[in-house]
Amino acid sequence: MTRPPTAAQRRVIDAADPVTGRLRGAQAQLAALVRHGLAFRHPRPPHDHFLTPAGHRIREEPARTPPPTEPAPAASGVFTARVGGEEDAPAAGPARVREVHSAWQGLIELRRMTRPDGATDLPCGWERTHLVQAAALALEAAGHLPAGGDTEGYRVRATPQPEAVAVRGPDGETLRACAATLEKAGWQTGEHTDPRTRARYLLASPRRA
Repeated sequence: MTRPPTAAQRRVIDAADPVTGRLRGAQAQLAALVRHGLAFRHPRPPHDHFLTPAGHRIREEPARTPPPTEPAPAASGVFTARVGGEEDAPAAGPARVREVHSAWQGLIELRRMTRPDGATDLPCGWERTHLVQAAALALEAAGHLPAGGDTEGYRVRATPQPEAVAVRGPDGETLRACAATLEKAGWQTGEHTDPRTRARYLLASPRRA
């Protein structure tokens, strides 16, 4: 791309789904993003458009606009995987199941489109820069129950270690099930003991090979 996106194109990029990179907008704007290498059109119906790695980088760059004079309203309609223990967790039900399934399928397609060999067995660049959300999405998509309120379940948290998240659960069975899911999704896991609480937890990292 030889020039930055126009304001209209930037709005389309900024509105992309943060997990899958799926785009919504006028066909002319989507086509322009494809020409500039910032998006691609999926070959299978319904032929949705998704951000390329270059498009994701543009999205994560601060827009060159003056700072707001007051806090912006919270975004609505943006998918976020359950990490466990949220105060304002989305309601469970068929609609949530569909959202999670769609987000996971979009992430698999992002893996396919960003790997030279088209393989989907290893995490992609987005997952490596959004470790907590990526691990949580893999767990939620596989049907694991996140912790919340009076419900026991998994909790995914960042760690000081590079490219690693901690996954905690109420018991060993939950941890083993989470480990199996993450390993199937392309992560490597190891079980450890917290030196302060003596509680067992998983340390999970996206595999590179």
